[in-house]
Amino acid sequence: MPTNRSTALSLFLSRPKTPKERDNAKISSYYGENVFTDNKLRSYLSNDAYKAYSHTINNGQKISRELADQIAAALKAWAMEQGTTHYSHWFQPLTGSTAEKHDSFFTLSGSGSALEKFDGDALVQQEPDASSFPSGGLRATFEARGYTAWDPMSPAFIMDIAGSKTLCIPTVFISYTGEALDHKAPLLRSVEALDKAATGVARYFDRFVNKVTATLGWEQEYFVIDKAMYYARPDLMSSGRTVFGRGPAKGQQLEDHYFGAIPERVYAFMVDLERECHKLGIPLRTRHNEVAPSQFECAPMFEVANIAVDHNQLLMDLMDRVARRHNLIVLLHEKPFAGINGSGKHNNWSMSTDTGTNLLGPGKTPRNNLQFLTFFINTIKAVHDHADLLRASIAAESNDYRLGANEAPPAIISVFIGDYLTKVLDAIEMRVDNDLKEEEENELKLDIHKMIPDVMMDNTDRNRTSPFAFTGNKFEFRAVGSTANCADPMMILNMIVANQLNDFKEKVDKHIADGEKKDSAILKELRECIKSSKNILFEGDNYSEAWAKEAAKRGLPNIKTTPTALDAFTTPKATKIFKDMKILNDKEQEARHEIYLEKYIKKVEIESSLIEELALNQILPACIRYQTEVLLNIKASKDAGLSKGACATQELLAESISAHINATYEGIEKMRVQREKAEHQNSSRSKAIYFCDHVKPIFLEIRDHVDSLELIVEDSYWPLPKYREILFNR
Repeated sequence: MPTNRSTALSLFLSRPKTPKERDNAKISSYYGENVFTDNKLRSYLSNDAYKAYSHTINNGQKISRELADQIAAALKAWAMEQGTTHYSHWFQPLTGSTAEKHDSFFTLSGSGSALEKFDGDALVQQEPDASSFPSGGLRATFEARGYTAWDPMSPAFIMDIAGSKTLCIPTVFISYTGEALDHKAPLLRSVEALDKAATGVARYFDRFVNKVTATLGWEQEYFVIDKAMYYARPDLMSSGRTVFGRGPAKGQQLEDHYFGAIPERVYAFMVDLERECHKLGIPLRTRHNEVAPSQFECAPMFEVANIAVDHNQLLMDLMDRVARRHNLIVLLHEKPFAGINGSGKHNNWSMSTDTGTNLLGPGKTPRNNLQFLTFFINTIKAVHDHADLLRASIAAESNDYRLGANEAPPAIISVFIGDYLTKVLDAIEMRVDNDLKEEEENELKLDIHKMIPDVMMDNTDRNRTSPFAFTGNKFEFRAVGSTANCADPMMILNMIVANQLNDFKEKVDKHIADGEKKDSAILKELRECIKSSKNILFEGDNYSEAWAKEAAKRGLPNIKTTPTALDAFTTPKATKIFKDMKILNDKEQEARHEIYLEKYIKKVEIESSLIEELALNQILPACIRYQTEVLLNIKASKDAGLSKGACATQELLAESISAHINATYEGIEKMRVQREKAEHQNSSRSKAIYFCDHVKPIFLEIRDHVDSLELIVEDSYWPLPKYREILFNR
């Protein structure tokens, strides 16, 4: 058996099977112990300083340098009490992962004596070398200056790695000229825009509302495999997915993995992961087996959207490090294995007021129901009007393998709301103005609230095929990829809903100024929203071909690939909303489009090189060795004087191997030619489209032949761990 595969199997079989003893302390006893929470800040600051801080945060004002010095002193005191030696500005550049540069508290005084120092300047701002981060043309490579700026809304935390502790300060990342170079800054802008717009509309129903917060609860799907298997698969190491691999005889057909008993090694990993997460204030609550073999899911409680995004980024980092302690590897790629379900990151989004109301929670009184319907319908209208931007927000080379694969939502953005709410919207749409006014004068006795059951989640099914589904008191954006930073789709969703609410309020206020009653004005505009956006509502099977045809008739976009989906970032319509809502300026908008195209190109290039390298260096040599053995067998049989036809099977086998070897090599040559042509395209967009349309399809052509060889070449010759070994070895 080839060394790499046999070594991987041997290492796997030698793993210790007994989990270590663990402390089963109550989560509440250590939850948030590595986070500089508000309570900890209060205990380290004077009363006056804490009041000034609270006032500043609650009113969205900038923190003065004097106050920053006091907070920095408090942070240093707490961190050093925990044994921390370094600090870092922790940020989320447009690379797809987090970034950090560590500085020591240690410094020298003027007299040369050693001391620890950390002041407001170090807290508020840092200057990492920004030359190698994606900028999309915002600056030349030699213009390296970039700044990280403290985000006081996200608490600092301590990362404990290999016994060394570092204080991490969440920040935004901007260029020397002030443009956002990260995911977080635009998200924070969108959170502010939604707060302002939603608060204005919420005051129609509750004049005491002063703030509306976007909330997010993500669900993270992932695969877990043995580390030895991972290192024996160069494709998994370099691209996160298997570019070759024949499906096992038993995959997920029996669906016996879903919600089944968690394997012991994975269970031990999950317990350790949860403990690390809870210490960092990540409120993980759910764990379970997913549909595919070796696939799992975890989910936290809802949090403020920007904090939830930070926590999801932290989680993905923790997953990798904790899994390696258990000799496991976590795979976050949307489609690491062909033929079985891929992984997503469902984003459950809602809005809540500072008075304790979930604006997407159906209420029990007509007035509360009208509030719910206002935010519910305006969200649907926003999604309808900007479906292309939502699609662009989840576009990625890896997510293209998953979307529309009868396991995840298709690339068509539609909204599922369930039978009850469909009837409610139909009732509002069908009412004529005169009837409506008479009922409105009688305290809005529309009986709409009777059509919304108290137990909404039990009476509205969860359409798992829908990309954007209402699930009782929130919308679930199911099309987000498992590797994605939640910030992008949440930024777009916050922005388009804020924009729609502003438009809605402007029209309602005009009706009120013209003498209409408030409720009548609200319902009149809701009816118009329903009429203009009902094409996006769909209750059926989003996987079906019939829906694709129906969606085309309705004029809904079906953008299947990333390069064309990203075009939505550059339309005049997108430019206007980004500018009007102050989320991205022209340069930032263009830069993101360019960065995402470049990322797509690089990922396809990497996969293309992997296919070529694995096929030529490992797969074909192994197949030729086995073919040689078959040919020697044929020769020996003929030399022994066996009858004609006695070697017919061996001859057919040798011919079949030759045919697949030749086809594989021809495919690689064809891919090389197309890859060269792609490199000579004159723009990133045309280059990405060429890679998508002419290079990527050849991957499947080559794979078909390699996977056929995997079936007919003797098992001991095959160089790479097979799916059955990767997915089912516990």
